[in-house]
Amino acid sequence: MTHSRTPEHDIHPLFVARWSPRAFAEVEIPEGELLRFFEAARWAPSSYNSQPWRFLYARRGTEHWPTFLDLLMEFNRVWASRAAALVILLSKAHFIPPGKTEPITTGSQSFDAGAAWAQFALQASLSGWHTHAMGGFDRHKARAVLGIPEDYHPETAIAVGKLGDPGLLPEPLRAREAPSSRRPIAELIAEGRFRFRD
Repeated sequence: MTHSRTPEHDIHPLFVARWSPRAFAEVEIPEGELLRFFEAARWAPSSYNSQPWRFLYARRGTEHWPTFLDLLMEFNRVWASRAAALVILLSKAHFIPPGKTEPITTGSQSFDAGAAWAQFALQASLSGWHTHAMGGFDRHKARAVLGIPEDYHPETAIAVGKLGDPGLLPEPLRAREAPSSRRPIAELIAEGRFRFRD
């Protein structure tokens, strides 16, 4: 399968180079290195500067690793078990805006948390690591075993690691282990009004 990774417009190469592999090498990540990725996420923009993102994490070889691995659906656990770290990204529904005393919701907490995730992923890529976000994890179980309060929503699970041998992946996944292409920009933008044909 051939994947085109040629941008239609002049952008920084980082955006095209970043991709989401499943083949990870079984290596550990120093905590200081992982903290760099969280530091990049910390500076993401958000509505009212509410910063609704929270990250829970476990590194390979620590006491928390089996707990986080057990939250993944079996399909993801098969390959993510070789990652160096697992992260659960949360978004906080309510916050108290400046000058107010009562909490409100902006409705953009998931959007804002997504901005933090993007900066996390790009910093990881800049640092020679790879990330892969997953919707396939048990949110109810995560809430129970990780002590997540009701006001926080588990958005996604993220595997972090170094590239490994694709030959270790299950056969159906090996063919997919390549950077994916994107739709043409003309299918994604429209000036003035909705004109898309999905």
